[in-house]
Amino acid sequence: MKTVLVTGGAGFIGGNFILDVLALGGYRIVNLDALTYAGNPDTLAEVARHPDYAFEHGDIGDRALVQGILTTHQPVAIVNFAAESHVDRSIDGPAEFVQTNVVGTLNLLECALAYWRGLPLERQDAFRFLHVSTDEVYGSLGPVGRFTEESPYQPNSPYSASKAASDHLVRAFHHTYGLPVLTTNCSNNYGPFQFPEKLIPLIIQKALVGEALPVYGDGRNVRDWLYVKDHCRAILRVLEIGRVGEVYNVGGDAERENIHVVRTICALLDARQPLADGRKRDSLITYVKDRPGHDRRYAIDASKIKRELGWHQTESFESGLANTVDWYLAHQQWVGRVLDGSYRMERLGGA
Repeated sequence: MKTVLVTGGAGFIGGNFILDVLALGGYRIVNLDALTYAGNPDTLAEVARHPDYAFEHGDIGDRALVQGILTTHQPVAIVNFAAESHVDRSIDGPAEFVQTNVVGTLNLLECALAYWRGLPLERQDAFRFLHVSTDEVYGSLGPVGRFTEESPYQPNSPYSASKAASDHLVRAFHHTYGLPVLTTNCSNNYGPFQFPEKLIPLIIQKALVGEALPVYGDGRNVRDWLYVKDHCRAILRVLEIGRVGEVYNVGGDAERENIHVVRTICALLDARQPLADGRKRDSLITYVKDRPGHDRRYAIDASKIKRELGWHQTESFESGLANTVDWYLAHQQWVGRVLDGSYRMERLGGA
């Protein structure tokens, strides 16, 4: 039984990763999460008493806590999901993003380095630090081309700048100190348990109750959509057989304009749960002032992870989005508890 320390495991991607890995078996998971607004223990309710799961409440920036967890649990790997992740929030308050994504990651790296250096040689060889990042570090694409692992970093938001900084720190700890690291840069994730400030769950919730559906600018911004379960399989694949020091881009081969995503959600909900007044939900679409510095297009070239590690996505955008809509319809109690907090689906990042 291999013990893995997962940071940020009560969040969207980290929570799905823990659920999927525990279902597969063979791993013991220690989850370190600060339980900020986007960290939801309800996501992991089904494994709360699992014999191979342990929860530690705290911040990756707490050195004594991280050191104690590493000493106590003796993990063979760290998978770092912990991050402030919403671009709009970073526009309103960039300092918190720098504190968590840069300073927090630095502390985690320093603790991991000290722990790794103290391991016997055979355990040093097996240890991995896997850092989960984003395609947004590469900036914005024109109408053609895709991001590769060699694309230059050109972050355009405080969020992406903070993630770029953390990526560079991870790389530096490998090249300077020899820490065995891996980095993944993924495209836009969607699926179960996503906090409803992000586009897809936000539109689902607003459309369900017949509210206006806000679309930034002209709605023609393009994202490459990746179903979260496919992403989690990619992360596990990289953890198990990825080459130390390498970066792997993970994408869904599913470029869609934002307006197409919104209209598809409308059609799925109209078919499953029509509005009582008979309106079609795409009549609720409302174009609003664009996000400051809104990147026009992202697209991932995932050929490296496919070629070298044999990973392939299993969900198309259409099947993944249908699964996602069905999940939210079946889990309105989970959504209701999330929205009991300070977030009420209002617009953020209008600065």
